[in-house]
Amino acid sequence: MKITQNAVATIDYKLTDDEGNVIDQSTDGNFAYLHNGRNIIPGLEAALQDKQAGDHLNVTIEPAQAYGERDLAQIQRIPREMFPPETEIKPGMQFQGQSPDGQVSVVTVTDVDGDTVVVDGNHPLAGKTLHFDVNVVDVREATAEELEHGHVHGPGGHDH
Repeated sequence: MKITQNAVATIDYKLTDDEGNVIDQSTDGNFAYLHNGRNIIPGLEAALQDKQAGDHLNVTIEPAQAYGERDLAQIQRIPREMFPPETEIKPGMQFQGQSPDGQVSVVTVTDVDGDTVVVDGNHPLAGKTLHFDVNVVDVREATAEELEHGHVHGPGGHDH
């Protein structure tokens, strides 16, 4: 079976940056996603279209087809008083925030300067070219429930 609309594909992958540093990997045959379910980045999903179990591919994904370009408007200076008073704020910490329109987002602290905290709302991989080494482990038809929920369920069903 080929990876097509609404198929469930199981892949092993290694994700590296331009310097060859490993960013993420899953090599135990347990990473499965619903194809065209917006469960993985668009560039990788497009590269996997029509592949089948046993196929191997190396693919480079530019930022526009991954996590987007870095948006400098997503970097903000926020008063320290907006954070929990009992928490020591340090670069690298992440917090959930809510935009004026109600969207929940995650921001990463990049600097603490006195009473000001600099946060970055960009995805950590925004602006980066990603390199995937992928093995297609299995391809199957999605169940009706997986299609309804928009994601893959494990062997025991789902827990939501």
